Amino acid sequence: MKSKATLKQIAKELLVSVSTVSKALNDSPEISIQTKIRIKEYAKLKNYKPNVIGINLKSRKTKTIGVIIPNILNSFFAKVFTGIEKVAEAKGYNVIMCISNESIEKEIHALEILSNGTIDGFILSISEEAQKLQEYSHFKEIINDGTPIVMFDRTTEEVDCDKVTVDDFDSARNATQHLIDLGCKNVALFSSIDNLSVGKLRYEGYLKALEDNSISINQNLIVRTDSEDDLKDKIENVFENNTVDGIFALDETDSVAALRIGLKRGYKIPENLSIIGFADGILASRRLSPSLTTVSQHGPEIGEAAAKLLIERLESKEEENPYKTTVIKTELRERESTKKL
Repeated sequence: MKSKATLKQIAKELLVSVSTVSKALNDSPEISIQTKIRIKEYAKLKNYKPNVIGINLKSRKTKTIGVIIPNILNSFFAKVFTGIEKVAEAKGYNVIMCISNESIEKEIHALEILSNGTIDGFILSISEEAQKLQEYSHFKEIINDGTPIVMFDRTTEEVDCDKVTVDDFDSARNATQHLIDLGCKNVALFSSIDNLSVGKLRYEGYLKALEDNSISINQNLIVRTDSEDDLKDKIENVFENNTVDGIFALDETDSVAALRIGLKRGYKIPENLSIIGFADGILASRRLSPSLTTVSQHGPEIGEAAAKLLIERLESKEEENPYKTTVIKTELRERESTKKL
């Protein structure tokens, strides 16, 4: 492997001071353009790499963002991450990603490891276990220690920080209303994310749409659980014992399960069963037949908004900035699983 030169070695070879080399590599106006070019070209030739730790000690900034996501297999979080990376790269920041796997223990561990001077701030979505336990003290401790956090998607009012959300309540209300407008009289709700804040908001939106249309709540058509396997059994039971002509599913896996079980039971989609799912992943929208009508969360836009909020706070000269909440509007993307109005 090619050895890396140091500032002292470069200074000795070029017969200049270490201070001159350092200033030239940092584009100091004190150094002439010719000297800068000579030093930079030689440093590149000798494979010089700056001492990041030393730079950090002087500036107190790492120009690095820590990102903690609950589930790497969920296409929504992958899309959010691409948005974060896009803005971070444009602003000169690096990104380190950790995965909590829905575990509060892993979430806390990631926060502790990265908050020791490795990163300047966090962008994260709360783990399922933390939301189930309503345990958020680990976030408060990080913020109190001076490291800013931006939460996205899964957030909590118990933690004061910047947040990026989607209009979960209004999106669910509008999606359910769309099914009613299509003529659906018996709209079922399927959710395997009942532990999550977003699951609760979407459920409330569904209920509000029923109320808006003077439709009585039929608990036999509502399945709320925190287990995908449990959900499938309960969906089978709903189809077995009830008349269903519309389904609003609160997560991508829920909508896929509803579609497959509906087809297995002989429903013609969308002729006598219309389905709308939340989250616009590849699995739900493109690889099924019929393709699913979905509520798109615009993951990349969420990531971009979160990164902008964090970098704005990191680079602000103001000592006290009020926390902001950015709401990204969703979009209903109509495909083959719903009839046309």
